[in-house]
Amino acid sequence: MTRNYLANYDLLAVSANTKETALNTEQTLDTSLLIDKSNILQLDKRRESNSDELTGKEEADTVYDLGSLSAATLDFPKAQAQHFAFGLTYGLGTRSTAGWGGGYKHTITPTSDITNPTFTAAMRLGSTILKRRFASNIIDTLTATFEKDAWAKLSLGIKGTGKYTDNVTTEKVTADYNATTFTLAANGVQGSTAALRLDNVHRIRVQVPATNEWKEVVYTVVSDATPAVITFTAPGGAATPTTYEIMYVPTEAAWCTFPARVVEPPLRTAGLVFKIGGKWDGSAFNGGRTLSAEVSSVEYNLNNQMLVEFRIGGNDTYANYILRQGRLQTLKLNREARDFILQQHMIDNEYFGVQINAVGAEFESGKNYYANLVFPRCNVLKAPLSVNGKVLAEAGDIAVLEDDTYGSVWAQVANKVATYGA
Repeated sequence: MTRNYLANYDLLAVSANTKETALNTEQTLDTSLLIDKSNILQLDKRRESNSDELTGKEEADTVYDLGSLSAATLDFPKAQAQHFAFGLTYGLGTRSTAGWGGGYKHTITPTSDITNPTFTAAMRLGSTILKRRFASNIIDTLTATFEKDAWAKLSLGIKGTGKYTDNVTTEKVTADYNATTFTLAANGVQGSTAALRLDNVHRIRVQVPATNEWKEVVYTVVSDATPAVITFTAPGGAATPTTYEIMYVPTEAAWCTFPARVVEPPLRTAGLVFKIGGKWDGSAFNGGRTLSAEVSSVEYNLNNQMLVEFRIGGNDTYANYILRQGRLQTLKLNREARDFILQQHMIDNEYFGVQINAVGAEFESGKNYYANLVFPRCNVLKAPLSVNGKVLAEAGDIAVLEDDTYGSVWAQVANKVATYGA
C-alpha cells in the first residue's frame, strides 16, 4: 500500500470570505491558507472515567464520552495581507469593503456584539489519511509580530464548538467466516484507480465466531462500483455467519475538495511604518513621531477571552454556546533607547495614538498590499531600560484603550480579494 502520511501534504481550508449563518451550521470552504507545517486543528475529546464512583474495584472500569471541543494555533510565519484581513475580520468582527483600482480596501473595526462571527475550517492530514471539517471556529487570540529583518508574522488562537465531520467512516457487514468477498451497504470507495481505492480502505477486521475476538483481514481488491465490492483472503474455514468491520473513505462529499490558495507576496518588516504620539481623526493619522531603525520589534496582541460551553438545549456531542467575555488589547515595543520620549509619555501619563502600517509590494501601479493598524488611545504601562549588547534598550508595554469617538482599533487591509466574513 502507498497511503501517504507525510505532513508536507497537510492542508488547511477555511470559509474566509463568508461567515457561518448560525452556530454549528457549516459554511462553504472558499480559501486554502498557508500555515506553519506543525499546526493541526485538534479535536479535543472530553473523556471522564468512573474513578470517583463505587465500582467495587481498586481502579476505574468505565470511560464516559462527554463530546468534543476543538482548538488550534494557526501560525503564519510569512504573513500576507490576506492573512491579516482574515484574522482581523474574524478577530474583531466588523468589516466594510470599498473598491480600490483593481483591488479592495477592507476596513475592520471591533464589533459591539457579545460574540464574533464564526467560520468553518477543514484539514487534510497527509495526502490520504484523513480529511476533517470543523464547524463554528472563532478567533480567541491574535498576535501580529513585526521584527527587524524578518517577515511579518501572525498567530491566531482558535477555539471551536467541536462539531466535526470526517471523510472516514466505519461500517459493519455480515458474511460467512470463509467468505472472500462482500459488498458494502450503499457506498462506493473513494479513488479513481484500483491502488487509490485500496489505500482508502484503512482496515478490515472480522469477529472470530468461536471466541469473539477481532482479527485483521487481508484485503486485495476494491471495485469501482457503488456500492463497492471488496475482495479479501478468507479469514477461516467455516461457513459461519459473522461480523466484518470496514474502516474506509466513501466517495467523498463536496467539502472534501479543498479550494485553491490566493497568491500574494508576504509582507516584510522593511516596509513597516511605525508612528507613536500622533492623533487619529477617523480618516488619517496626524502628527506623531516615526520610529524606524531603533526599533527591533513591535507586537500587537488581541485577546477576546472567548468562552465556549455545552449549555442546556444542546446535545452531548458538541458545544452550543459562545461568548466574548471582554476584549483586551496590548502593544509591545522593543527598541534602542535613543531618546527619553517613551519615558516621558509614561511620566506624564499621556494618552496618544499609535500607527503600525505594514506595506508590501504593488498589486498594480501605485497600489500596494498593506495591513494598516491604528490605535487611537494608548498609554504606556511600563518601559524598563536595559542593556542589549553594547547599547541601551527599552521595552515598552503599551495599553490599547477605547476612545470615546474612534474606539480601540481601526484596521485596514488592501489586496485583491473582494470580501471577508460577509
